[in-house]
Amino acid sequence: MISSHQETHFGLPVFEFPRHGEEVPPELPDAGAVTWRISVASYDSEEKWAEAFERFRAAVELKRVTSLIVGAWEEPYETSPRGVIDALVGAREELGALRSLFLGEITGEECEISWITQGTVTELLDAFPRLRDFTVRGGSGLEFPPVRHEALVTLTIETGGLPREVVQGVAASDFPALEELVLWLGTSEYGGDCEAADVAPILAGARLPALRRLALCNSEIQNEIAAATATAPVVAQLRDLDLSMGVLTDEGAAALLAGQPLTHLASLDLSHNYLSDELRERLRQELEPAGVALDVDADDAEEYDEDDGAVWRYVAVSE
Repeated sequence: MISSHQETHFGLPVFEFPRHGEEVPPELPDAGAVTWRISVASYDSEEKWAEAFERFRAAVELKRVTSLIVGAWEEPYETSPRGVIDALVGAREELGALRSLFLGEITGEECEISWITQGTVTELLDAFPRLRDFTVRGGSGLEFPPVRHEALVTLTIETGGLPREVVQGVAASDFPALEELVLWLGTSEYGGDCEAADVAPILAGARLPALRRLALCNSEIQNEIAAATATAPVVAQLRDLDLSMGVLTDEGAAALLAGQPLTHLASLDLSHNYLSDELRERLRQELEPAGVALDVDADDAEEYDEDDGAVWRYVAVSE
């Protein structure tokens, strides 16, 4: 479960715009000096998110806002952010300086990640062609039809279960400036039904010429992802590779070791895994002497043994 809000985002401190009923300070931060978080109560809210945005719009010089976090909107466990998207798209001319947008920065206490209802988020990419950083949390109802965006540098989608159609939409998109792509693939129990073949266009790298960091993580098919990555053309251009948070066992780690050399990487994150001590040591011996910052920590990986001998292993973030 994600238990806390971000304190910094896009290199800026986060400032929570006062909620309904809270006093607005006589002096607010400079519009471009902070990342603004706008949110309402996720249960029994007395105000809709779009109404909170209108208060924000009246108090802050929108044309100087560079970074914005959309926190909880009203009843996100059953309501899409339609009102949020409409409000932001409607203010796109005033928000011409916006470079970073996080849609759904919601903690588990407000709404579990697998319950967050999303929508067609690419409307925001179309509305803000100069956006450099875009993060979405929540996969239920999420839609991501293929899009081309010339300026986007970082794209992050955090879910407990990422629908196959979303993975395919991202894979079919053109992001010539994208340097960092982070996908939390999740589990089938919460809608994560993609297969390794669905990420093949990403691993080919043809539409991602600038990519330097790739994270395909939090997946119950982490072994298959690792095996596909082992021979992926995109790896040669990467600086950082992240296959963490998932159900990675010796099978997937052995595939990585048998594939193309990874010694050019600055970092390889395999944390939250189910590896044997032998495989961990093999990874260290091959990669650490080359200067690769390797994380094979497994402290938070949980598994459960049934009486019949079945073993259940869990991704880091699901519900």
